[in-house]
Amino acid sequence: MPDQKVTIALGDTLKNDLAELVRSDRKHYHYLHYADVRVNITETKSAGAENGILKGSGYDYGLELHVRVLAGEKMSAPGYFGISLGLTDLPRFFDIVKESIETSYDRALYNAAHKSARKQIWGELGHSLWSTTLAPVRARVATIPATFRIWPLDVPLSEVGKTAQTVSHQLKTTDPRTKLNYIGVATWAERELFASSQGTLIDQTFCYTQGLVYVVASGTVQQEHYDYLGHQRGWETLEGVNERFIRLAPLAVFAGDLAAEAIELTSCPPCPWSDHPVTVVTDPHYNTLLSHEIIGHPSELDRNLKMETAYAGRSWLYKGPADTMIGKRIGSDTFNAYSDPGLPGYGHYSYDHEGTPAKKVWHVKNGIFQGFMNSRQTSAILGDEPNGHWKASGGQLVPLIRMSNTVFAGGNRDPNDIIAEVDHGYYLVGHRTPSIAESRENFRISARKVYEIKNGKIGTLYRDGGMMADSRAFFMSMDAAGADFRLYPIANCGKGQPMQTKRLGNGGPTIRSKAKITGGAS
Repeated sequence: MPDQKVTIALGDTLKNDLAELVRSDRKHYHYLHYADVRVNITETKSAGAENGILKGSGYDYGLELHVRVLAGEKMSAPGYFGISLGLTDLPRFFDIVKESIETSYDRALYNAAHKSARKQIWGELGHSLWSTTLAPVRARVATIPATFRIWPLDVPLSEVGKTAQTVSHQLKTTDPRTKLNYIGVATWAERELFASSQGTLIDQTFCYTQGLVYVVASGTVQQEHYDYLGHQRGWETLEGVNERFIRLAPLAVFAGDLAAEAIELTSCPPCPWSDHPVTVVTDPHYNTLLSHEIIGHPSELDRNLKMETAYAGRSWLYKGPADTMIGKRIGSDTFNAYSDPGLPGYGHYSYDHEGTPAKKVWHVKNGIFQGFMNSRQTSAILGDEPNGHWKASGGQLVPLIRMSNTVFAGGNRDPNDIIAEVDHGYYLVGHRTPSIAESRENFRISARKVYEIKNGKIGTLYRDGGMMADSRAFFMSMDAAGADFRLYPIANCGKGQPMQTKRLGNGGPTIRSKAKITGGAS
């Protein structure tokens, strides 16, 4: 390969030869059952400013390779290899791919041989070991372009830095009660190549643009807020987004609103506690984190199959093959939830990282639990159809089952009516911090703002509040869902060991249920 730069366009040079190599090399490995290769290419421009001073800006690229092989004589097992590459690796790129396949194959054989031996000598415990198989999917060849108006890489780095600095300076000078602010801005393109020994070749390109706003305000008490603005679009994202499900203010307005909210809360009383469940109404932004934590993570099948129990916990939805909530009622008829990669936003994609077409998955319909996000490997265990949720946050990492856009389904109620029907309760606006049981069967999530509702009207604003509930009790008490469905970005979902931080979409409409109100310090 001639000398060249690592750019998104490099994918045009790599993909066809990559596909041919994965298919042709299969015949050289006697016990190989399957192989796939992923290549990620990224180009990023970013900047950060604190209190009106530009702290840094830069351009970076990434080139990452990951290989998975299933192989074995008596049993099949996986072998993985991942690596980050640089400009000097380009001349021997395909040699590196071949070496990576060989390494993955050797690891798979070792894994399979020892798994087979343990199965024979472990007696009853040996039944927990089985040959690794993948549920079938049709081989596909597809190219998916990015969606954008202003290509991220056409934006001068000076403009990226100026944007961060200008917004930060605005926050510093607007109100002296804003003691600290930080603005981070990034725009980037990412190209994913996937090729398998079964003939699949997927070429997907994505654009992302994101703004981070962090503020500390001081008054009677101090308040700290941060939030992300982001979309799977070009630089135009920072000018504001007005799509069917996604409404984002321009970055300067978004930052100003967050700072004004923090300032307002510095003079508010602390949220009271309730010793029993009360009526709560939660807005779409609060439900972004609620759907993420108590619908999304417990509906990822690897968690349910105890593949990440030691690190991240289990799920109350699936204790074992004979003890599962599939087909059982876990909420009221008002409760509906799903994951859909087809929605726009941070969770959108057409194919996952094993070439499976992305599909909408209903988790709950009218209170009855339906099923999980899965991969080809985990769907084979349960005998389900693969639904395309095997994703990694980097090209060199082993994919995990991850949320796409996981949400409460929208209802048909006017949000104002949902509030007006409450004699006494609380309205929770905006999410802050989660605290979730390891099996996700109960939770505590704080809100940015908590309003008291009296006689159907919004009343006193409280700071440092939130709510806590048993998950099933909360779902069973749900009695209203609004027609104001919204989708928001989650920019920093962590899962796995080593930790993978991924961008996802979550959200829902305004909903009403019952929970205990939690308060803050006076």
